[in-house]
Amino acid sequence: MLLLSSPAIWLATIAWFIYRLIHAYSSYKSDQKFGAQHGCGQAARLRNWWPLGIDRLIQIWTADSEQRLMELFTFHFRDVGNTLEQRFLGTRAFGTIDPKNLEAMMSSKMKDFGFGLRRDIFFPLLGDGIFTQDGQAWKHSRELLRPQFTRQQYQGLDIFRSHVDNLLLHIPDDGRSVDLQPLFFRLTLDTTTEFLFGKSVNSLKETGLLKDKDFADEFDIAQNYVVQRFRLLDLYWLIGGKKFRRSCASVHRFVDEIIEARDKHKQEDAEKSGRYVFFDAVAQDSKNREALRAQLINVMLAGRDTTACLLSWVFYHLSRHPDVLARLNAEIASIVGYKTSLTRDDLKKMPYLTNVLKETLRLHPSVPVNTRTANRTTTLPTGGGPDRTSPVLVREGENVAFCVYAMHRREDLYGKDAEDFRPERWDEDLPLLRDEKTAAWGYLPFNGGPRVCLGRASPPLTFH
Repeated sequence: MLLLSSPAIWLATIAWFIYRLIHAYSSYKSDQKFGAQHGCGQAARLRNWWPLGIDRLIQIWTADSEQRLMELFTFHFRDVGNTLEQRFLGTRAFGTIDPKNLEAMMSSKMKDFGFGLRRDIFFPLLGDGIFTQDGQAWKHSRELLRPQFTRQQYQGLDIFRSHVDNLLLHIPDDGRSVDLQPLFFRLTLDTTTEFLFGKSVNSLKETGLLKDKDFADEFDIAQNYVVQRFRLLDLYWLIGGKKFRRSCASVHRFVDEIIEARDKHKQEDAEKSGRYVFFDAVAQDSKNREALRAQLINVMLAGRDTTACLLSWVFYHLSRHPDVLARLNAEIASIVGYKTSLTRDDLKKMPYLTNVLKETLRLHPSVPVNTRTANRTTTLPTGGGPDRTSPVLVREGENVAFCVYAMHRREDLYGKDAEDFRPERWDEDLPLLRDEKTAAWGYLPFNGGPRVCLGRASPPLTFH
């Protein structure tokens, strides 16, 4: 066995370090040449006042703890520009709210941008599912899940009735106020699990099983950890520990038990219920139980939180805008009349309800900020140079954050009252709709491009 002496080890280490410096410099020069060839310009920089941008990090963490993080991001874009460069701890990253740049990252240059560390961040809870996958694995998941959403398996809305009834039992009839948000999260958990598994966890029901309610609590804990990990990106590994692992294991165990029970009784259950169950359709194409579990948890996460947040914000705004509530009630009454049940066709006849939902999603998108990582050195179409219209060089490995929350508040797209809740704006000549690019990419509550949300019910906006 050959043993290296200490001088040899030091020489090898120095040689490796020099090699890395030369390689880094060579890559930098090559990237700069690439940028010059594509006419790239410098994006406006978000200035740091402390070394390594520590002041910005403190500002972000403070804003997050005070629940005003999105307002801070919106201020940064209004102060600096629609595309900006920022540096934290010596690392360069970008932020953008320009529809042209979002179109590039999600569609025309989609191959240039990936999810970076997203899989590592989400994997302990979600496993290998549609939200953590990229490339061919993601395409397979997309092909597997798309038919389950496009066939409109539930033309009626009966699946919601019993769960909404359970929700109403929690609302006092003596005029006392109640916090609806946690109830909406329970409601969407109950409806989502019934859709996925053919059996609801009934978290709103007083007679619900204890283990079902434990699952709801553990799911909340695990999800909160994942959100914190996502905010740290490169430092995600700082968030974890025994409690996180235990909650993830509890969620996995609960879903595994449902899978096992469904495997044993799915034929009998199908004959009794006579209705479509998402689980059965996906299980036919899943390779193993672990893959099936991952897909179910991924869809459950999407179906639960997005709908619960939308409901919470809709009722928040309706309570503060009695004129909107009155007009909405009138539309519903004119369509429903004395009917005791609703159908999807009834909902399609309610344009003002559609406007209320669109306006709520504009002000409170389900995913207000997201990121992409450059798979290779590439460019953003706009945001650089003195006039902010030149391309911007993005080097391999650099992150680009896009804040839909801030983009939806751009006055040049939505008018001077862009901060206000006003559903009527969707029947007006919005600046957003005067250009094909902004009409397609300036309103993105459901993401866009090939990875557009599978649950999106309405067609893209048309431009005037």
